[in-house]
Amino acid sequence: MSNSSSGAVIGLMDLGFQWHGLDPFIMTMHHLDEYPEGNEVQGPTASLAGRQIGSDFSGTDGWSMYHGDSVPGFPQHPHRGFETVTVVRQGYVDHSDSLGATARYGGGDVQWLTTGAGIQHSEMFPLIQQGRDNPLELFQIWLNLPPESKMVPAYFAMLWSEDIPTVIPAAGVSIDVIAGPMAGNVPPAAPPDSWASEETGHLAIWLIRLDEGAAWDVPADVAGLNRMVHFFEGSRVDVDGVDVAVGTGVHLRSDMSIRITNTGSPAEFLLLQGRPIGAPVFQLGPFVMNTPEDLRQAFADYQETGFGGWPWSTRDPVHARDEGRFALHADGTVEHRDMQTAE
Repeated sequence: MSNSSSGAVIGLMDLGFQWHGLDPFIMTMHHLDEYPEGNEVQGPTASLAGRQIGSDFSGTDGWSMYHGDSVPGFPQHPHRGFETVTVVRQGYVDHSDSLGATARYGGGDVQWLTTGAGIQHSEMFPLIQQGRDNPLELFQIWLNLPPESKMVPAYFAMLWSEDIPTVIPAAGVSIDVIAGPMAGNVPPAAPPDSWASEETGHLAIWLIRLDEGAAWDVPADVAGLNRMVHFFEGSRVDVDGVDVAVGTGVHLRSDMSIRITNTGSPAEFLLLQGRPIGAPVFQLGPFVMNTPEDLRQAFADYQETGFGGWPWSTRDPVHARDEGRFALHADGTVEHRDMQTAE
């Protein structure tokens, strides 16, 4: 991360597919795939020849299969010790997990998963539309858990787009408030053991849009928080007198009101903020723990227990093409949402 001469801007960071996180955030992945129309199994109509099926991150023709064989996505895999916050801007995700929960969500919906003591899940990207393209854009944010919450029971939650406040604080500015209140607007509750549920955590996840020429003052919070604004769409902005190009993360002081002025094309940002947990972080693949011994135990426990097993008939479950947005929770509760909202 490079330093800045601005008193409010601590430093700048180049963004890529995987964004380095500041405690309590571990990392963020920005998926942007221009998938073609879907075939009969909701995979791409295009040939898969030449791709490394099972591990395709090539971006060939503007999209990847990731670990999917016929449908793109991430089949059955384990996690322990942190949370995933998945924000889907375009397209759909079909989720299934070892708790017995499953869902289809998209179009601004957010899935918040506390992996805690351990869970297996799959995240597939069904190409629902036939006769037209299926663009997918999502952020997956890895949020750490404090040591006392590393081994809590896993928890699956949905934050539907209809319930997420959109704030318009100034002309040409709109903000989706996913976590952390803004100007009296309170988002849906995070899972109970999340760092976001701790009032002293001051955690915020905001999606910010600025029209050309628009300006917005990021409100001051308390000192000592980690606050990063990820500039992922647009061309150029001015942040407290610092000229910033798209594809840059801007590390900001948290106790100052800081003006962002859009000096280029319409711009979008992901703001992540929180009080550092301050505990050691040891990560190996899908596990994030506090000591090397905890990591070894995570692998041993997964091999012995499978974190509850796998109740689905395939490693990559995909719902029927005409299935709407819905969630089946582990306790049997079912939610249905209008598909029109996610188009």
